[in-house]
Amino acid sequence: MPNSYKPIHIRGLVIDPPLVLAPMSGLTHSALRQIMQGFGGVGLLTTEMLSARRLPGENPRVSPYLIRTASEKPLSYQVLTNNPEELAPAIEALHKMKADAVDLNMGCPAPAVGRIGAGVRLMEQPEKVRLIVAEARRRTPLPLTAKIRIGIDLDEEKLTDFCVMLEQEGIDMLSIHARLKHESFARKPRWESLAAVKERLTIPVIANGGIFSVEDARQCLRISGADGLMLGRGAVIRPWLFAEISREVFGSRNAEPVVFLPAVFDNYLELLNELFRPEYRLGRLKQFTHYFAQNYQFGHHLASRVQSSASVEEARDRAALFFESGA
Repeated sequence: MPNSYKPIHIRGLVIDPPLVLAPMSGLTHSALRQIMQGFGGVGLLTTEMLSARRLPGENPRVSPYLIRTASEKPLSYQVLTNNPEELAPAIEALHKMKADAVDLNMGCPAPAVGRIGAGVRLMEQPEKVRLIVAEARRRTPLPLTAKIRIGIDLDEEKLTDFCVMLEQEGIDMLSIHARLKHESFARKPRWESLAAVKERLTIPVIANGGIFSVEDARQCLRISGADGLMLGRGAVIRPWLFAEISREVFGSRNAEPVVFLPAVFDNYLELLNELFRPEYRLGRLKQFTHYFAQNYQFGHHLASRVQSSASVEEARDRAALFFESGA
């Protein structure tokens, strides 16, 4: 591993390589985590966003948000809340589930999340955030991390002050999506905005946003100065992207990933059937296929066939015909 990039150590947790899976609603569940882990290169796995209010009442054996296998380690659980009083029971539940880390969501820009004053809207309420982080820190000895955006508006001083406050209140590692609240995924991420934050903090900073290739990873690290990377949509399209970046950028010795696209799709489908109740399978298959189909020149045909399927069985048969066509 190049001298400038090292494994991340926080409270006994080792993130090696320094590559983190981004929490994504409907996507970062056990089936996709296992696919990514099978290729290698993931330093820290992540759940999708979990409501702190609902978490204590969820059954981890059947909840699609909480099902995990023993091999999925280390695994961070991301919590969404705007109320410090919700944290004690939520974190107690995570301790029972053997969480390896707890992540606080302060970056989700979804309107439904914003309406309750959570997600990225918390960045406008630093005093409330201070209470949330302090309470979470008081309730767990686990690594406590946070995921944010670079803000509502472009204000470097405001962003760095907010990040310094997070560190002072007990955040062990900070992941930053390099876009403003209103900016779509089509907008090139502002990786340069992370450099100023990195200079002010002593905790690890993880860069997120716009990483779809090995070259994107190199550019992001060079521009941001971050300690590691968080991969989202790019790793859903290409679940072997972690392995490629780990090998080519961080110098890991894992083997070059061997990819046969139909087998990846079939493996994912098998895991859905194995892990989840029938009512949870088709929606997750459609969501994954929306991204995975981008590996094909005419992938929109695969995506539309699966999207219009009325059952998992129909989707499987339609996908098989697509793969057999050599598209």
